[in-house]
Amino acid sequence: MAELDHSWSRKVKDTAAGFVGGVTQVLIGQPADLVKVRLQTSATPQTSIDVIKHVFKHEGLLAFYKGTLPPLLGVGACVSLQFYGFYESKRQMLKSSGAQQLNLWPQTYIAGACAGIINTPVTAPMEQLRILSQADASAPRGSLMQTIKHIYASAGVRTGLFRGFSVTLLRETQAYGVWFLTYEYLIDLIRRTQRYSSRDQIPTVELLAAGAIAGDALWLSSYPLDVIKSNVQSDGFGTASRFRGSALAATSHIWRTHGFAGFWKGLTPCLIRAIPCSAGTFASVELALRVMG
Repeated sequence: MAELDHSWSRKVKDTAAGFVGGVTQVLIGQPADLVKVRLQTSATPQTSIDVIKHVFKHEGLLAFYKGTLPPLLGVGACVSLQFYGFYESKRQMLKSSGAQQLNLWPQTYIAGACAGIINTPVTAPMEQLRILSQADASAPRGSLMQTIKHIYASAGVRTGLFRGFSVTLLRETQAYGVWFLTYEYLIDLIRRTQRYSSRDQIPTVELLAAGAIAGDALWLSSYPLDVIKSNVQSDGFGTASRFRGSALAATSHIWRTHGFAGFWKGLTPCLIRAIPCSAGTFASVELALRVMG
């Protein structure tokens, strides 16, 4: 990508490539994401194998794709916004500084954090819908409209569909700052050590490796925030609510109930899932951009 190309066609290509990456991410990672949410929100200690056996036995194989429609649409939009936000932030910082390349730290981190901020208004309601579908074993598959109607009737828009917005914003800012920083560092390292004249020459296998490492860096840097968010967004409404939409109340509950380890529940399947998801996302975005020019 030309660093200072501000044309609308360039911005459309960035956005379209991000959508390709988002769809790839969902199709690869949805089953492991369901396991992660169940582990994060379970009241009793469980392992990933326990969750997988229970879902397969009591809900069937297709249950691993419960809640897929919201992220398939939403994650496609989210990743489009992420990559557009990242590239646009880079363009604006380069324009203001007159430089040809951003410093990895802190400028690339800031560009990634901006991508997370831009992404949050779409991510927050999309993940609220997904988590309610995944956390509840009795939730029917394919019930997106019923879930939206239930949330709206129970709590409205601000405290219902957008419940957990603040903690989602914190998670997105940190997570995507680290995600893009790690990936761009590794791509720069690969390009220099392998003596490629441009990133377009980097083979797909090396793009996949850089994306895989970046995916685990993302989660290791932001996982406690994700656990808090999952607990807030999987909570009941009205009299059934334990946290009243408060991330601080959820944090206090996790600490009292599970201690420090509670903020890392479900980390293993999350890290396993992140490897193919992040690898596939970055590689598909890079390859889509090469095809589009």
